Order: sequence, then structure tokens, then C-alpha cells
Amino acid sequence: MEQRNLLIILYDYYGELLSNDNRKYFEDYYFDNLSLSEIAENNDISRNAVHKHIKGAEEKLMFYEEKLKLYNKDKSIKEKISKIADERIKKVVQDILE
Repeated sequence: MEQRNLLIILYDYYGELLSNDNRKYFEDYYFDNLSLSEIAENNDISRNAVHKHIKGAEEKLMFYEEKLKLYNKDKSIKEKISKIADERIKKVVQDILE
């Protein structure tokens, strides 16, 4: 999986664990497609500071997944559910997990 896509998925799992600044700059960069310079200008900080916040957020997201493995566990569960042949049982299991 492409690193960018993985980071966006991990943000869905762990974004609330990031600091407000890391979360804001990560969203500006990955979701709003702003450049580092644009984010720096909008927030009146240096481009280097923005880069450090984004890199820090990326590292934390990867660290959280490495330790907690929520994304990998969720993916594994969905793969196993997809292999259930009985649609009634599959539906019950999906409802339990929601």
C-alpha cells in the first residue's frame, strides 16, 4: 500500500491521539493538499516547523500502529468475515462488530 494512503488510514484510527498542531498540519497537508509553504504562511510559522510537525505526526501514527495494531487487526477480521459462506452468519458477525 502506498505510504500516503496508509498514513491517511492510520489517521482515521489514531488521529485523536495527536497534538492539536500535529493534527491541524497533517490535515492541511494530506486532506487539503496544501504545500508546506502554504501551511507555514497560513499559520505564521516557518516551513521547517510545519515539516517537523507533519513528520512527527507521521512517526507517531506509525508508532501507534506498530504497538496497537488496530488497522492490521481490523483488516484481518474483515478478511476472515469475507470468507464466511453462510450469509446469515456473516451478517450477524458484521452487526456484532459495528
